[in-house]
Amino acid sequence: MEKSMDVLNIPTECEKSWYLALMAPNVKGSHYAWLDPSRLYCNQQAFKDCVEDLVQPFQNDTIDIIAGIDAMGFILGAAIAHRLGKGFLTIRKEGHSCVETKRKNYSDYTGQKKVLEMRTDVVKKDLRILLVDQWIETGGTMEAAIALVEEQGGTIAGIAAICIEDSKGGKRIKEKYKCSTCVPDHLQPQFNNKYLESFKAFKTKFPDMQNKSE
Repeated sequence: MEKSMDVLNIPTECEKSWYLALMAPNVKGSHYAWLDPSRLYCNQQAFKDCVEDLVQPFQNDTIDIIAGIDAMGFILGAAIAHRLGKGFLTIRKEGHSCVETKRKNYSDYTGQKKVLEMRTDVVKKDLRILLVDQWIETGGTMEAAIALVEEQGGTIAGIAAICIEDSKGGKRIKEKYKCSTCVPDHLQPQFNNKYLESFKAFKTKFPDMQNKSE
């Protein structure tokens, strides 16, 4: 692996979204996500820059609380909540909450049927919520979380994710809500095609990946 892909290395000069090149490609096949965004969290500067890029569009907006989606949305969501000085609400996968919850069925990026749950004693009418997840591929998970918030009277102040792919669901979300991502426009086609030029530095064999974004 090239030195530039050393996960703890911090470049002398950091271009915008430089940290996206730290993300690792999938080497295990189509039952897994096509890349591992969490690798960039291991680098303290990359993690900090990622969070700063995600919060920047919302700096002057009214936000009452941050909500993160189980499980990887907890990492970015909690970091954003700390950065903005807000509380943090967890939106859990089925079977983990010991309190009263609202439930919403959805299909994730693999096409599996799942359930999201959110506690009922936080979201009130007009509470402004910034929803955070690590990634939006097909949009099913995020749309379920949006429904949980809105059905309890909450308002979506915005949506933040490292990437929102241009799938049908991703486009619906971007058209309806204020969104923040880390992906520059010139790199978006690579993310939509599920192959980044930066993967070449990893010197590894990639499995054939079935495109699940439609």
